[in-house]
Amino acid sequence: MRSGTVEIILVAAVAHVMWNLASKYKRGDTLLFVWAYTGTSALLCVPILVALVTTGQQMLDWRLALGATVSAVLHIAYSLILQVGYDRAELGVVYPVARGTGPLLTMLFAVLLMGEHLTAVAMLGALLIIAGILVITGNPFSRASHHPLQGVLWGAATGATIAGYTLWDSYSVTSLHLAPVSYYTGTLLLQGILLTPSALHRRHRIPTAIRTNATPILIVAVLSPLAYILVLSAMQSAPVALVAPLRESSIVIGSLLACLLFHEGHLARRIAGAIVVLIGIIAIGL
Repeated sequence: MRSGTVEIILVAAVAHVMWNLASKYKRGDTLLFVWAYTGTSALLCVPILVALVTTGQQMLDWRLALGATVSAVLHIAYSLILQVGYDRAELGVVYPVARGTGPLLTMLFAVLLMGEHLTAVAMLGALLIIAGILVITGNPFSRASHHPLQGVLWGAATGATIAGYTLWDSYSVTSLHLAPVSYYTGTLLLQGILLTPSALHRRHRIPTAIRTNATPILIVAVLSPLAYILVLSAMQSAPVALVAPLRESSIVIGSLLACLLFHEGHLARRIAGAIVVLIGIIAIGL
């Protein structure tokens, strides 16, 4: 791994935690929130795409169109499922479960669809992720808990979309040789276009949604693409099996801040579970 790649991935992890925390503060219509921050992100990134095309560093060809289209569909599913999960369950459950099941499912897809073989260390990592998730949630059926089972289900659904876009995005930047900034900008533009018809059906809610969530929208619009472009850049110089575990260091930070900022409780247990999940992800990466 090249010098500086680890630092890039860790900066991306911190940025990722911060925009997820901002998402938890949102109020109102989830789809309009996703549409608003996606559109804002696209507007911020378009000048960079124009510059890359003008200087010949990125061609507007079928590879960019294919890569961005598939990625846009996967990221829309990811964004909507994640935000609904935050609406219905605690961030301290949804976030680590989502980030933990993503690499776990990526590994399973690689085995089932690509014919890869599991090592003993990878199998141990999978078991550690499952154990860590159980520690984070505690008893999911306890009436005294705040819907941890619901958080696990939404987190797992989010993790499935994470596995999907991680595999596809790695293919796009390594096999299709797409520049991370232009590729992700195209993804954001297509997300905005695909979400616009649904947003226009709720046009009477748009002013209130933007006014109420102006700060979270801006934070997510800036930090979400920053985090992901950094990860895509890292994928160009390091294998995805190493990039994915490193970026998931955000699990521990997210679990800590969720308890401190949202008073979700069970701080020690959730931090311990998050660390176990992180160790499991690292084992899979190895």
